[in-house]
Amino acid sequence: MGKEKKQIFVVGHKNPDTDSICSAICYANLKRELTGEDYVPKRAGHVNQETKYVLEKFKVPSPEYITDVRPQVRDIEIRETVGVHCNISLKKAWNLMKEKGVVTLPITRDKMLEGLITITDIATSYMDVYDSNILSTAKTPYSNIIETLDGTLIVGDEDKYYDKGKVLIAAANPDLMENYIEENDLVILGNRYESQLCAIEMHAGCIIVCEGAPISITIKKLATERNCTVISSPHDTFTVARLINQSIPIQYFMRNEGLITFTTDDFIDDIRSVMAKKRHRDFPILNKHGQYIGMISRRNLLGAEKKKVILVDHNETTQAVDGISDADIVEIIDHHRIGSLETITPVFFRNQPLGCTATIIYQMYKEKGVEIEPYIAGLLCAAIISDTLMYRSPTCTAVDKAAAEELAVIAGINVNEFATDMFTAGSNFKAKSAEEIFYQDFKKFSNNDVTFGIGQIFTMNNDELKETEEKLKPYLIKALNEHGVDMVFFMLTNMIEESTELICEGSEAKELIKVAFQVEEHEGSYHLEKVVSRKKQLVPKLMSVMQQE
Repeated sequence: MGKEKKQIFVVGHKNPDTDSICSAICYANLKRELTGEDYVPKRAGHVNQETKYVLEKFKVPSPEYITDVRPQVRDIEIRETVGVHCNISLKKAWNLMKEKGVVTLPITRDKMLEGLITITDIATSYMDVYDSNILSTAKTPYSNIIETLDGTLIVGDEDKYYDKGKVLIAAANPDLMENYIEENDLVILGNRYESQLCAIEMHAGCIIVCEGAPISITIKKLATERNCTVISSPHDTFTVARLINQSIPIQYFMRNEGLITFTTDDFIDDIRSVMAKKRHRDFPILNKHGQYIGMISRRNLLGAEKKKVILVDHNETTQAVDGISDADIVEIIDHHRIGSLETITPVFFRNQPLGCTATIIYQMYKEKGVEIEPYIAGLLCAAIISDTLMYRSPTCTAVDKAAAEELAVIAGINVNEFATDMFTAGSNFKAKSAEEIFYQDFKKFSNNDVTFGIGQIFTMNNDELKETEEKLKPYLIKALNEHGVDMVFFMLTNMIEESTELICEGSEAKELIKVAFQVEEHEGSYHLEKVVSRKKQLVPKLMSVMQQE
């Protein structure tokens, strides 16, 4: 089977905003157009109401949610060892193992795993089994016996099972045979007519005539009348006796309890420790529907490839999807400050001091001469409007505004009307819990040994802003503990008045705000006039004070 087709994920930051989601979708589309390779947009968090409105407006499905980009089982070579039926013989299983060069065979039915059989299991069956009733106990199909002995069915039905009696060799004369042959026994014998006749008359369930000896019409007729199966084998008595147990169906020896299986979604780090504790050579792999698809061994783990990832709208480790340090970052497209993220090899890194990542991606479409379809234009335009607060944010540049206006024409939208509808959809906080509001747009930052998180929402209604502030204040303590950061801040920004009410929790948080903005606390919050941008106004001020201290 091998590896699944290699995909390159394009993903934004955790708790994604409209720019993060739309940029991932649009940049993945651009890369597919340019390379023909499988670039797939992903999201590292839940989609907020504003972004949902945008995606529905332009009829674009939300990217699939991805929680971790560490290597998974799907990223390694999965050996396609075809599953076998539980009724095949031990001999056939052995031959299949030799042919395929494997030591474990999966037993399946309708693609579902029923059990496993290994070379050790087969060796055990051959060396440790002395029970002469085992053939019937295991309900061995006559077809298995015929196949194992290279035999020919003379009388009987190969689809039936040998399920009563013991196996014995008729080496004595008929007078002695009468003393130990019982009803339903399977008797291995030679070309002596008298021995064949005696076995049938003693109600044997099956006779195996060795060395291809001729079988008379009388014997055939009597066997048919007595319901005795007759099989002819070209092998001698010793060989038949040695081979007969190899006809037992593998289900009798297979392991079907306590099986250790993995799925294609399991992470390599997680299964490595499990495999190390077990002596098994091979482990079955199941898909998300629980169906068997192949096998892996410890050796396969050495070939695990890292996931290839393109990051958009961020370059901070704390904001990136989990497992990013174990991924192969191939590109970064961003408009924020250069943060803490490190790469092992050089990557394509495009970082511009613009108001929105979508503006950079728009430029790249133009530079590469790729036509911008209306839905792509709509997504890029929405991202710019959102990130620049309809051009009100200090991060907004003339380049951002010009890009948004051009994209609006391609998308066939009125910027003012669309912006109003989009912001209204995103600022309906009454029905949301404090947790939902808090994580609508939350990012982590670090400065030397200090870590802090900042969330932000936008509204055009002062009354709604005040209600939301009261709902959030008690939640900040919980958020502080959950993230293990030193401080947490939350910006409640009024787009119309271009101001922010800032609330906070954590050691030194309040003192930091007072020094950075020269403001006093009023009813549990700090009013920041003309402050609307987390990236350009809040974060730089806070870090500047931290560095001075």
